[in-house]
Amino acid sequence: MGKIATREAYGNALAKLIVENENIVVLDADLTKSTKTNEAKKVCPQRHFNMGIAEGNMMSVAAGLAASNKIVYASSFAMFATGRAFEQVRNSICYPHLNVKICGTHAGITVGEDGASHQSVEDIAIMRAIPNMKVIVPCDGKETEEVIRAIAEIDGPCYVRLGRSAVEDVHHENYHFKLGKGEVLHEGSKVALIATGMMVQECLKAVEILNKEGIDPTVINMPSIKPIDEELIERVAKSHDVIITCEEHNMIGGLGSAVAEVVVKKCPVKMDMVAMKDTFGESGKPNELLHKYGLDSEAIVKKVRKNI
Repeated sequence: MGKIATREAYGNALAKLIVENENIVVLDADLTKSTKTNEAKKVCPQRHFNMGIAEGNMMSVAAGLAASNKIVYASSFAMFATGRAFEQVRNSICYPHLNVKICGTHAGITVGEDGASHQSVEDIAIMRAIPNMKVIVPCDGKETEEVIRAIAEIDGPCYVRLGRSAVEDVHHENYHFKLGKGEVLHEGSKVALIATGMMVQECLKAVEILNKEGIDPTVINMPSIKPIDEELIERVAKSHDVIITCEEHNMIGGLGSAVAEVVVKKCPVKMDMVAMKDTFGESGKPNELLHKYGLDSEAIVKKVRKNI
């Protein structure tokens, strides 16, 4: 098993896709090396445009291109793609249901030393609240490749959340992403861990520790936040005593909220969350930040013990 950042997998997938599909246009907000869209620029410079540090304008241009029947991948750091450009995303892209794929890299606190100003812990909440927007958070390189290809075939706006730090592979080459579907990675009992993004790997590490204590939680990867897999969540709610959601995001409005919305109407069950506790991050090394803010495997182990 290898290790690659989802932003790097995004760049590699986009470089292949732009050659294969002449309708694809890539926009970036002066961060081509960081978002890895420079890989697409290398192979197809005529359909890659650096819009400068003007995210709102980039989204408006993306909307215009999409209205001209192009498939537009617009990239920046998650904080700026969803924060600075919110109005344009809402009114110019989502309201007219245009074919723009917003790929926000450097999401969550694993941005590390860039600090709170760049650590987006609100982006899932912001994007999933907009009508017509689909929200996807891949957990590893293979899933990212699958997602980037899949959204080219999905009509309408999509938001893909990507990370800066390298993460361990979870999936094999035969994996295929399906919008609106979750994935059971480990079938256990009593406790179900539903995770998204790099927290999937932390859950798998936590299970290894818990298994030594005779505790065997189910682990579910939930890459599709909107639409979310209501059928799977309902099944898990009926067969487990507690659901614990795990995300590198604020506990308000993210995966935990999305799962709770399903549980409360389908099958009420005890729930808990591993997430940012409605606070900003700070500058530091990614692993140290995960530990401090209770987002690592150790924190998940403690949360499971508390709820059994």
